[in-house]
Amino acid sequence: MNITTYTFQQTKIAEVISEEQIILTSQDGLDLLGNLYYQDFDRIIIHEKNITPEFFNLKNGMAGEILQKFSNYRVRLAIVGDFKKYHGKSIAEFIYESNKGKMVNFVSSQSDAIKTLLN
Repeated sequence: MNITTYTFQQTKIAEVISEEQIILTSQDGLDLLGNLYYQDFDRIIIHEKNITPEFFNLKNGMAGEILQKFSNYRVRLAIVGDFKKYHGKSIAEFIYESNKGKMVNFVSSQSDAIKTLLN
């Protein structure tokens, strides 16, 4: 896993780069948050391919648990990917509602992620 840092004026954004899944459990998500938070990042980009598909099954509570911690620490998160493959009304509504706010956004590209995190 590598971290690419983008700095725009006073804003630091961390992009997590990896060829493998990084978040397999809720604890993995919390560890990633803690790691980056203590490196003074309050905006993070992660790619959907680095997150277990179980995250997108809202019934198990993993997404809620992880994203609540990001909100508690006021760390903004952009998840980059193609989310159309996740069928189901609840995940579609979850993504739609998340994208209305500023804390967690689901976007289709890295440039959209940066744009979203800077607004």
